[in-house]
Amino acid sequence: MKDFEKVKRYERAKERVEGLKKFYTKLSVYIIVISFLAGLNYYENEWRHAWFLWVAFGWGIGLIIHAIKTYGINPLYNKNWEERKIKEFMHNDNF
Repeated sequence: MKDFEKVKRYERAKERVEGLKKFYTKLSVYIIVISFLAGLNYYENEWRHAWFLWVAFGWGIGLIIHAIKTYGINPLYNKNWEERKIKEFMHNDNF
């Protein structure tokens, strides 16, 4: 049983690392692209109409949602909740 728990913890840790890797990649791309768009916006009209902020805002919402999912910030349905419910159902054996 200890080996099973060890494998399970390893798989969860690996899954979390993969999620962090994806998030950091998306964050890096966001920073690079928004910086490029800000430079392009300045070159075109010297901040008279900062259109790149609309892109940054829209894409930023998606990035925030991805961060919430990656870091498990959702207080209602995070991984701990899932584990507790699984253990509860296994203990009660009502499914």
